[in-house]
Amino acid sequence: MNFTNNAILQIAMQQSAIDANCDAGDFLRSENRIVQSAVNPRARKYLSLPLDCNLISYGNNIVASINEKYRIIVSDYIHRFPAEHCFETPNMHVLNDALQKEGLRICFMAEYFLPDLHELKILNCPYTIRLMHQEDFQALYTPEWSNALCEKRRELDILGVGAYDGKTLAGLAACSADCETMWQIGVDVLPAYRRLGIASALTSRLAFEILGREKVPFYCAAWSNIKSVRNAIKSGFRPAWVEMTAKEVSFVDEMNREK
Repeated sequence: MNFTNNAILQIAMQQSAIDANCDAGDFLRSENRIVQSAVNPRARKYLSLPLDCNLISYGNNIVASINEKYRIIVSDYIHRFPAEHCFETPNMHVLNDALQKEGLRICFMAEYFLPDLHELKILNCPYTIRLMHQEDFQALYTPEWSNALCEKRRELDILGVGAYDGKTLAGLAACSADCETMWQIGVDVLPAYRRLGIASALTSRLAFEILGREKVPFYCAAWSNIKSVRNAIKSGFRPAWVEMTAKEVSFVDEMNREK
């Protein structure tokens, strides 16, 4: 497949439409859209569908994928504030306060990045870079590689690139086959090897490997994770869409206990 930036964006919107149970064109509308969340076997594997409340924006509007019981709450919220302000404080508290009365809280807030083919290029680092596969990951499900690999979904971690200082794995970027058309990149670098260009070299290299397999690489970061966002930009990725998800209070409380 000869990818273009527009084709990559269209693939991402099509996948978001599968995840949200809407049409890809809904993300290009000027008005907001509310749809009922539903289970779909083609959705990203890590999503626990159906969702109670998930707001998605590609910059034009908001598509809210919801449990119908929260339609009035969500509709009042997304039509009260501009789309960009619905994903941040202080406006976000309005939605959280309303949902909390129903046993939900805002849980996940993330920005997603897609490769810009005009900016994506092979970057170098001081160490040897090696292509890695599932069999190479088996001993690496440890805390230092928890961004690159996911122990709960090992079967999805199918491809990676590692930076080696002799026999020492200094950095690892790996991707999970989260859906049919898009693979998500995660990256970790050991503390002693940071600020040497390893993360961006691995991320950009893995992006090319993924594109070569006719899949779209994507990258996710929290707004406040400046190091991760900087790596995405340096690696040739650009912001594409944002999501904000509410989960049950018990789920949020459990996540806070795990931190």
